[in-house]
Amino acid sequence: MYFCLVNEQLLKHIDSPKDLRALNQDELPRLAKELREFIINIVATKEGHLGASLGVVELTIALHYVFNTPEDLLVWDVGHQAYGHKILTGRKNIFDTNRQLGGISGFPKREESVYDSFGVGHSSTSISATLGMAIASKLKGENKHHIAVIGDASIASGMAFEGLNHAGVTDANVLVVLNDNAIGIDPSVGALKQYLTNVKKGTQKRNNIIKALNFDYSGPIDGHDIDKIISELERLKSVKGPKLLHIITTKGKGLKQAEKDQVTYHAPGKFDSVTGEIAPKTATTFTKYQDVFGETIVELAKANKNIVGITPAMPTGSSLKYMMDTIPDRAFDVGIAEQHAVTLAAGMSTQGLIPFCNIYSTFLQRAYDQVIHDVALQKLPVVFCLDRAGLVGEDGATHHGVLDLAYLRCIPNLIIFAPRNEVELRNIMYTAQLGLENPIAIRYPRGSGVTVNWKQPFTNIEIGKGEQLKQGNQLAILSIGTMDKNVKVAIEDLDVSHFDVRFLKPLDEKMLHSVFKNHEVIITIEDGTIKGGLGSAILEFASEYNYKNSIKTLGIPDSFVEHGNIEELQKLVGLDPESIRKFILSNL
Repeated sequence: MYFCLVNEQLLKHIDSPKDLRALNQDELPRLAKELREFIINIVATKEGHLGASLGVVELTIALHYVFNTPEDLLVWDVGHQAYGHKILTGRKNIFDTNRQLGGISGFPKREESVYDSFGVGHSSTSISATLGMAIASKLKGENKHHIAVIGDASIASGMAFEGLNHAGVTDANVLVVLNDNAIGIDPSVGALKQYLTNVKKGTQKRNNIIKALNFDYSGPIDGHDIDKIISELERLKSVKGPKLLHIITTKGKGLKQAEKDQVTYHAPGKFDSVTGEIAPKTATTFTKYQDVFGETIVELAKANKNIVGITPAMPTGSSLKYMMDTIPDRAFDVGIAEQHAVTLAAGMSTQGLIPFCNIYSTFLQRAYDQVIHDVALQKLPVVFCLDRAGLVGEDGATHHGVLDLAYLRCIPNLIIFAPRNEVELRNIMYTAQLGLENPIAIRYPRGSGVTVNWKQPFTNIEIGKGEQLKQGNQLAILSIGTMDKNVKVAIEDLDVSHFDVRFLKPLDEKMLHSVFKNHEVIITIEDGTIKGGLGSAILEFASEYNYKNSIKTLGIPDSFVEHGNIEELQKLVGLDPESIRKFILSNL
């Protein structure tokens, strides 16, 4: 039963894919226009990921129109492009809560909707997950379709290739839709990107790679021609086994500025929904930690020819772009390939180079084995710069960098340092390139620092040396990293001592013996998980030396923290200045 609304908005009546499938096909371009406008209007005021979702509006409508979701299983890679999917699957009326505290997630999430068949936040997982679902359906005797939507940047990741490699030797009913727009967050890189570019230009024989993996290849087709997409999807429904549909899209489609500046409009913040002009940011005298890293590595690399920079697909976000623009032959974007980035750095280190491997804290988790076996076991002095450490805000549980202190502390031969400000970040980077005998992990948060004049002459930092910041008589606070800022506010008028541990590994045991001998109560404060981090290290120290002091620990609880702005989340977990102060007063 089809219905037609001539003048009334179509999207207003779409609360599920069942409603969508009741439309005539010739109405779908109009729905696409409305859906695009809806996304633009909401993201303009509420912020979020814009360009990726605008680029797949037609694909999103076509997938839900052709396939019987949620019975047929649809998996989005990363999830940056899933806003249209969310709006069409019952979350239209609450979409304005997207990425806000207590609202819906910015990424597909299983507990949020039956249409979100797999939770995603990190890239390149869709093919493996979809294949797993397809194999399960076959074993259960079910006749379902299984669709993975993956971008050209994500499909270059090793994990995506692992999924393709396995799927190609099965008869699983899997459809991989390759959304090719030549950009992830930054422009895509690598030989596969070049191959796809040549296919689009017609200078490369099509489907050699895909055919070699035993996939039925079709395309490339225009990803904004909804009739072509529907026609091809209908055809592919009858094709058994693994198949790949290659579609060409434009990231940011429908908003001129987003099409023109795809990097900025990946997640532009607030902007004018009509003109696309980005709203001016609140002026600040402080510099982002990312930019402090970016400017400092250029400064150091100009003086030290052995320094190289590496990032897995985050040159703009990490600010390694500064080095890529200034010293391009020594700065490498390796694509979404964290494992490769770490072992590449290890290989460089064996030959006397000093690799600064810049990876978001949450993404280093993907290269954990490489950190252990390829770097730490061989005592290779790779410098890991862990961006986005601690709570990162609206991206939520998949992106918070709260596990690094715990998951790195157990690795032998690894130095762990958390600067409390921009000057300390500069100085530890300077120290790291002087010739360490061990690898070092330097973790720092997203966003602006606390020091106006941070470009000060470099000073060597003594490895394993903590620092006393305030002398008091009642209790001692041990903090690490930028938690220093909140602690200072909390204890401004309190008679307590404050120590910056600085190095989680090796600990400054001389300082800690003094702390334990002179203070009955000790409180540890960290923006990492309370299990296994600073608090655990101090408790282990007390146990080893048989101290009986009262030790209290503050940190991220043993649960996944959801999305919200950083101030809200800090208050939620008790790490804002007011909560810290109350906790201290309760222990005086």
